[in-house]
Amino acid sequence: MLTFQTFPLGPLATNAYLVTDAERKRAVVIDPGTPDPTLLRRLESYEVEAVLLTHAHFDHIGGVEAVRERFGCPVYLHAAEKDWLSDPAKNGSLLWPEAGPPVSGRAPDHLLKDGDELQLLGETFRVLHTPGHSPGGASFLCGDLLFAGDVLFRRSVGRTDLPGGNADQLTRSIREKLYVLPENVIVLPGHGPDTTIGEERRENPFVRG
Repeated sequence: MLTFQTFPLGPLATNAYLVTDAERKRAVVIDPGTPDPTLLRRLESYEVEAVLLTHAHFDHIGGVEAVRERFGCPVYLHAAEKDWLSDPAKNGSLLWPEAGPPVSGRAPDHLLKDGDELQLLGETFRVLHTPGHSPGGASFLCGDLLFAGDVLFRRSVGRTDLPGGNADQLTRSIREKLYVLPENVIVLPGHGPDTTIGEERRENPFVRG
């Protein structure tokens, strides 16, 4: 049985998720925004199978190299943002110097596309391409857990005024990829508290179901 722990990291309180199979002592990390010592110490108890990135904005990728180098695990990112990890201009870290130094690292090990199914932790993580906040936005569905990045929040949606953002595209992603999921699917966003698909269909003021 999979469990997860949330680590709000960095000046923007970006949610990093540690997803674990305690019985097999294996883990997946989603969006390590900073090289956080608490997260890294927690990972020492597991074999880290992968780092999954919902997108490559700086506040979601700042800890990627620390995790990859320490645990030797592959990094997965949608192909539309394949060069963002190494380019501070594209990942936005040059735009907010007050948030920290420029973020630059190696290219992803694996490029994702819509519909990919990743076999991790003995489970299937299905890749949903959900652009709009950024061109390579991806959500990961595993059972009734949806790691949604900055696409859908509790009673809100991702901003679309950054380079590569598109409001119409974001709305389509939410309606056509996320709101079609079962009501009980738990939405684990890139910032803020969790919610459910059913709640957001009914209550989200930005995109109605």
